[in-house]
Amino acid sequence: MAGKQKLWKAGRGKLGALSPLLGSWSTEADSPAGRVRCERTFASAIGGAFVTLSATWNTGGKGYHELAVFGIGDDGALTFWSFTSDGRRATGLRVAAPDLPAEALAFEAEMPAGLARQAYWPEADGTVTWVVEARNKSGWKRFLTHHYRRA
Repeated sequence: MAGKQKLWKAGRGKLGALSPLLGSWSTEADSPAGRVRCERTFASAIGGAFVTLSATWNTGGKGYHELAVFGIGDDGALTFWSFTSDGRRATGLRVAAPDLPAEALAFEAEMPAGLARQAYWPEADGTVTWVVEARNKSGWKRFLTHHYRRA
């Protein structure tokens, strides 16, 4: 039986895993704060040594911003450094996530409330799914799912 066809084609090197995400993406979703519109733009930076993510969340006049930088950490792992408009920051590493779709690009970060994971994966219709999860005693608890389209 033939394997499932890949939807994403990664670029070269460790940062190449982010190649399919380069460009701008947008979504609208319901949230506890009401309808939210989110824009995410991934861009190559400093001659391809890094990838930046600029994310903006708008909920009825209120905005929330994130700037993240993806690069190769001192240990050689694909790493992200995230800074948000509420003054928080996080650092995480790319990890295997066998419980997610095969092409998922997953990162884990130790947060004040515990271990968190975010992941991106492609859908057959050209959209990208992004999830945020928290680790608990029984596994991963998903608390956010967005489906992005190219902007």
